[in-house]
Amino acid sequence: MLAEQLVGEARARHPRGMNARERRVLGISAGLYLLAALAIAAFMPSEREFQPLLLVGLVAGYALISRVRFEVGNWFVVPELLVFVPLVLLAPLPLVPLLVALASVLSVMPELLNGSWHKERAVTCLSDCWFAIGPVLVLAWLAPGEPTLAHFGVYVAAFGAQFAFDATWSVLRDRLVDQIPYGTSIENYVGILRFDATLTSIAFVITLPAVDEPLILLTIGPLVWLLEILSRDRRERYTATLELQRAYRGTVMLLSDVVEFDDKYTADHSRSVVDLVHATADELDIEPAHRQELEFAALLHDVGKIAIPKEILNKPAALTASEFEVMKTHTIEGQFMLDRVGGLLARVGEIVRSCHERWDGSGYPDGLTGEEIPLESRIVFAADAYNAMTTDRPYRGALSQQQAINELRAGSGSQFDPRVVDALCVAIATTEPASSSAADEVRALLVNSSVAERLGARA
Repeated sequence: MLAEQLVGEARARHPRGMNARERRVLGISAGLYLLAALAIAAFMPSEREFQPLLLVGLVAGYALISRVRFEVGNWFVVPELLVFVPLVLLAPLPLVPLLVALASVLSVMPELLNGSWHKERAVTCLSDCWFAIGPVLVLAWLAPGEPTLAHFGVYVAAFGAQFAFDATWSVLRDRLVDQIPYGTSIENYVGILRFDATLTSIAFVITLPAVDEPLILLTIGPLVWLLEILSRDRRERYTATLELQRAYRGTVMLLSDVVEFDDKYTADHSRSVVDLVHATADELDIEPAHRQELEFAALLHDVGKIAIPKEILNKPAALTASEFEVMKTHTIEGQFMLDRVGGLLARVGEIVRSCHERWDGSGYPDGLTGEEIPLESRIVFAADAYNAMTTDRPYRGALSQQQAINELRAGSGSQFDPRVVDALCVAIATTEPASSSAADEVRALLVNSSVAERLGARA
């Protein structure tokens, strides 16, 4: 669900003003770009004819095409290359960077005027125009005149420079603004590169005959219309997925309320386990795509205790063998509850079912061993055990942190996954003890968890 979460964060960010980091990074980038564009316009000679109608058409087309947006992670991809290629091959080269900046700002004017984008976000458009500089410099140096197939190698180099400038800025922006690791940004850009390279090839084939017949550029229209249909479908699918995400989170919040109302200890215990699980997952480099299921499982691992009789659940003494058999059914009851919700929470239910399986196979309910136990369940089991050991209960006092760590070490390889124990012990040393929690704190945990921050923490 990582992609959907990033899209949701980006949508929520657009109506808001920029934070200090965004303002500084994007503001400096936009300012430097404008200085570079003005310097090119002032000092670079032009060998092409100035055609006002063609330039107006290209700028208008660029602005319209830039409104066809494919949401990708924190940002979006637009097929502006369908017009950028004709612009850089037909327009006076010194004007291209300024014309790109003008068209980019015009493309977001409807959002700026209706308030769906904060006015500060206009800076984002300018800061993302760096891709225009590379091909202008290459063409001005090697092929400044009218386009011809004789300069095909130069054009390949020019658009290679475009991708290099674009990739460099995209990776730096992701890192400086959202703290996303370089490797993740590069991986995302490779996918975008295939899209852009395809559009560049199509636009180049259309542009060459447009030197003599500019109206040929209108053939780009049907392709843009098709891309708009696809982008609209993508937006609607993301919207539906984000609505489903909110429904899942709402269900988790409701269940946490029920757990807290039913048993305050279980609610506080679950909140503490969530903190430990997050820290342990960081130590184990758990992929972001699995973090949400892990988070929900940590919070709901004891939800099945709602079905356990209160005289057993709150017994102020050790349970008898028969009572313990009843208590053991809470993992199955928890999975049953989450299965009825379905979707993501059904997968969480599978983790919840195995949260009391032991590494040596002596756990319950299925007697799984070693790697047969889901990794998420192994993490929750170890964190659950540590928290239980360090919490006062009616029938025994809490162990000290060091005593509990010693018990974890003693159970490593029998009760617990040794790798998880090592990571949990490191996490315990770096995690602040959780205070008594309430439903509002659980909501804050769920609502405020940031994928981007977790990604950056491991970079």
